[in-house]
Amino acid sequence: MRKKVTVVGAGNVGATVAQRIAEKELADIFLTDIVEGLPQGKALDLQEAAPIEKHDTRLVGANSYEGSKGSDIVIVTAGVP
Repeated sequence: MRKKVTVVGAGNVGATVAQRIAEKELADIFLTDIVEGLPQGKALDLQEAAPIEKHDTRLVGANSYEGSKGSDIVIVTAGVP
């Protein structure tokens, strides 16, 4: 069974962290952020790049923490200016 990583914060740093984890197929990724639609859009972008980047990592984005249940690692990249 593949590991699961939650990335809190879908901005530039969080999206880049998610991208690198996906490219290396280290874990499935749950991406969350307080900005409506941002984590969903970033996850979709990364998922659509999967055939080009040649990985089958599962990426999910949401504006809640419910999908983070069962995560092996939680990476917090969120920051409010």
